[in-house]
Amino acid sequence: MSRHGEGQARGATRAPRVALVLGSGGVRSIAAVGIVDRLQREGIRPDVVVGCSSGALFGATIAMGMEAEDALATAVDLWSAELTQQKRWRAYPQLLAPRLAGFDVDFSLRDNGLIAERLQSAFATLRLEDLPTPLRVAATDAVTGQQIVLTRGLVTQALLASMAVPFIFPSVEVDGRRLVDGVISDPLPVHAARDADVVIALGFDGAMPRRADRPSRMAAQATTALINNLMHARLDAARAGGQRIVSLELALERRVGLWETGAMPYLCEAGRRAVEAQLPEIRAMVDGWAECRVA
Repeated sequence: MSRHGEGQARGATRAPRVALVLGSGGVRSIAAVGIVDRLQREGIRPDVVVGCSSGALFGATIAMGMEAEDALATAVDLWSAELTQQKRWRAYPQLLAPRLAGFDVDFSLRDNGLIAERLQSAFATLRLEDLPTPLRVAATDAVTGQQIVLTRGLVTQALLASMAVPFIFPSVEVDGRRLVDGVISDPLPVHAARDADVVIALGFDGAMPRRADRPSRMAAQATTALINNLMHARLDAARAGGQRIVSLELALERRVGLWETGAMPYLCEAGRRAVEAQLPEIRAMVDGWAECRVA
């Protein structure tokens, strides 16, 4: 495990040429499958995949070398509303009477057992360091708030940690640290690919609630604004620091729900179109950097 991305290329013989960085975006992150499918037609294949939350989940199917159709089939099992409906009934007395009911650092409103089971069925005992394409999974240290980039260890455990939304799902202990959702520290972890020549990034602005007519929506307004601003600030800082980044945007003609698995084929096609729209920039950046290396 590495903190702030330190030691990411451990065991690698050279720095990656092209990195694909996938941010948190719910089901929209599956567009990465279409992105890679279109890039491959141009002879471009990511040398490393970096993912946060749902981006890490779908990025894992890419790092495993799955073809687009197989990745889609696997994604349907890994991403469904059913996974978020496993309630912990003990959570309610813990909220009402924290001391009496034993509120502690393991508190969550939902149980992550079914998520862990689905991840286990998809990735079994695969380890990050053994994947065909290196996968770096961004999470957050629940105690310090620091970004943690996992580069070694079980894929299942890393993904479970990166998707552990605080308060909703329990934190996950990895190497003695309690880890939670990577979105808390960096919604689009391009910094974790700072050793790559070129970064192709797919990030998403969270949708702001239009009305604050209930406590949950008021809280959502604040957290969404914070996460969106953090993403753009980190992206600007990376570019100012010299990282060569192509940011892809999905041109969606309709709203897609967070758990709308039926929209996955549509989102994959949107990923292909996003590459098409910026193919000249991608080509110029990839080919231009290759020429600089030769020179």
